[in-house]
Amino acid sequence: MKTRSKIGWSLLAILLLLAAGAFAYIRSMQPQLALGVGYGARVACACRYIGNRPLAQCYADFEPGMEPITLTDDPATRTVTASVPLIASRSVTFDPELGCQPEPLR
Repeated sequence: MKTRSKIGWSLLAILLLLAAGAFAYIRSMQPQLALGVGYGARVACACRYIGNRPLAQCYADFEPGMEPITLTDDPATRTVTASVPLIASRSVTFDPELGCQPEPLR
């Protein structure tokens, strides 16, 4: 029975170390992810409202490595939001005179 207990505690310790490592990695990537979602939102806004293409086609304009970014569109406000769920998000709104403008950071 003691062997099972040791194995259980060892597995728990390994899982905690992996979780801590994943958290540290995500925190270190935060600036790059914030930059990536901002770029993705701007590209998608231009694609959607200047190029008049469906949002689904805007993924083709992304650079390699931007696959985790998801896009949402609000046609009523002409706003495109790019996000990596639970990590980073950025919105860009289309203005007919100014083009695609990012919303202020919060």
